[in-house]
Amino acid sequence: MKYLDGSFFSRHTRIVAFELIGHELVFETLGGLLTGKIVETEAYFGANDPASHAYRGVTPRNRVMFGPAGKTYVYFTYGNHYCLNIVTEKEGVAGAVLIRALEPLGGIDMMRKNRRQINVNHMTNGPGKLTQAFGISREHSGMDLNTGSSLRIVESPSLEPVQIEVTPRIGISRAKKKLLRFCLKDNAFVSR
Repeated sequence: MKYLDGSFFSRHTRIVAFELIGHELVFETLGGLLTGKIVETEAYFGANDPASHAYRGVTPRNRVMFGPAGKTYVYFTYGNHYCLNIVTEKEGVAGAVLIRALEPLGGIDMMRKNRRQINVNHMTNGPGKLTQAFGISREHSGMDLNTGSSLRIVESPSLEPVQIEVTPRIGISRAKKKLLRFCLKDNAFVSR
């Protein structure tokens, strides 16, 4: 499996968010290999995006969003779950893609245990659910996907074209109307 690297991630955030659909998130853990097809993403920018953590400039929390591309940005939200983002754009320009939902492919028993959820359709259909299923937390922020680390994104083995729906972002209070959410059409694992 070929993993995606800086040449993929160091492009415009919207393009990366769109093109991540269908590729696979892979996480090698001590308990085994977890894999899932990316079926939903959202794009977030910097100074021109009031919904972004980078809207007001660099802070200790969001510093990783300003590059280099291909690093993870994991943050804790709503006091109860983590969200996984992949940094995009050229270094110095804020951008990140939120991984909103996955279709579980491998390591499903471990995901069930991590989520305490039997129904596979409800294990990874939201950003907090997928990080819990994969055991991703703030300690995974800043990981370099460019080096083939234990957490990486690999090219889809399928040559079938995917149909992607473009919608406004959800779960935010500002800049809600921007068409920056991308979903694999008719996929049962997209968040609701």
